[in-house]
Amino acid sequence: IPNDLTKHVKFQTYVICSYLPDYYSQSTQETLEATDLFVTEYSNLFGCLLQFFALNGFPCPSLMNPSDHFLRTINKDFDNDIEEGLGGKRTTTADNIDALAASYKSSVHMEKVTRQIIDIRGIRGEVVKMEGQQPSFLTQSFVLTKRSFVNMYRDLGYYWLRFAIYIALCLCCGTIFYDIGHNYGSIQARGSMLMFVGAFLTFMAIGGFPSFVEDMKIFGRERLNGHYGVSSFVISNTVSATPYLLLISLVPGAIAYYLVGLQRSFDHFAYFSLVLFMTMMLVEGLMMIVASAVPDFLMGIITGAGIQGVMMLNGGFFRLPHDLPKPVWRYPMYYVAFHKYANQGFYKNEFLGLTFPNNQAGGGDTITGDEILRDYWQVEMGYNKWVDLAVLFGMVILYRVLFLAIMKLTEKVKPMVNRLRFRRTQPSVHIADQGFEANGAK
Repeated sequence: IPNDLTKHVKFQTYVICSYLPDYYSQSTQETLEATDLFVTEYSNLFGCLLQFFALNGFPCPSLMNPSDHFLRTINKDFDNDIEEGLGGKRTTTADNIDALAASYKSSVHMEKVTRQIIDIRGIRGEVVKMEGQQPSFLTQSFVLTKRSFVNMYRDLGYYWLRFAIYIALCLCCGTIFYDIGHNYGSIQARGSMLMFVGAFLTFMAIGGFPSFVEDMKIFGRERLNGHYGVSSFVISNTVSATPYLLLISLVPGAIAYYLVGLQRSFDHFAYFSLVLFMTMMLVEGLMMIVASAVPDFLMGIITGAGIQGVMMLNGGFFRLPHDLPKPVWRYPMYYVAFHKYANQGFYKNEFLGLTFPNNQAGGGDTITGDEILRDYWQVEMGYNKWVDLAVLFGMVILYRVLFLAIMKLTEKVKPMVNRLRFRRTQPSVHIADQGFEANGAK
């Protein structure tokens, strides 16, 4: 091997030696012997590789990293790179590969590898079976749920920061609408407070999107390694997030609910918390779908906020249902927006059973909650509040299933798209550099 190539080999050997001691936990005699054997074998193979390329008309320039030289010789991605071919002629990457492959087939290296393969095949032993090595679906889901739960607990930005902000917002809401009373003006005030809870508090569920994007990156790497599937990831993420969302629904929800002075019975508060919990679960499912399509967390937050903003406008508060334009906004957007079912569930839970004084001329002395729902808020009274909660629960499941379907479809379509995208219609051409070695000799 020429002296300049020997320097490259020694340099590569030093790099290996610097990393191997860190890999092993103890620097024992066996470790040092294994390291020395590996470095010696690596040096021999690397020197043979340099000689092989040089003998076939592709010598490594004196001031170039051999690894880069190998890649530029046989890699089609380097379209405009210059390589020194046989006789300084203009050659394509395909020609380089064919020349090296033909030379290898007639070389002593091929004979040596063939003998090694025959020797290995002659070794008799037990057949290694992979049955039972892959954990079951339940085991995968349990381990992922535990890991995700711990990660959410340790990551302050996932839920704890949102929990603190929710408490602050509910304190603000509770003190602004404190002891709202039962006069006629409290009808609008109750609706505004419930709309704030059903829209803006759930809107903040996008705050965990950056952390979920990081989870998606980890999932992508582990999925490619075959550790678990999309179903296990979706189930584990949903189960691990449930306790935190319940906590956020109960504690800040109780602060706002009882400071405002809504209906005092426990079943009304339980329904209020359940609707808040379902809407936050639903928004997280929506952001999971956004994350599968827009992996960049900044663009994902903007996209998710825009989708929720459109749904919020069609929820039946800013414009009453009968006032919405029928094309698009009433049909189908009003029925697609989850705010419709959240607001109507909140309204039915709060107004039914209450009576308010009537200040409007020509009416009775009092107005019932049923009349308020029908005439004031234009709520659909053909079904009870539990149907609205059931619709929200169905949307939670639907969004998770959509995310699962998108991820499954992406796994099948993405490789096809990449093949079409990176397919080369013309061969890559490498131009010989005739004066490189001459300049180096000078």
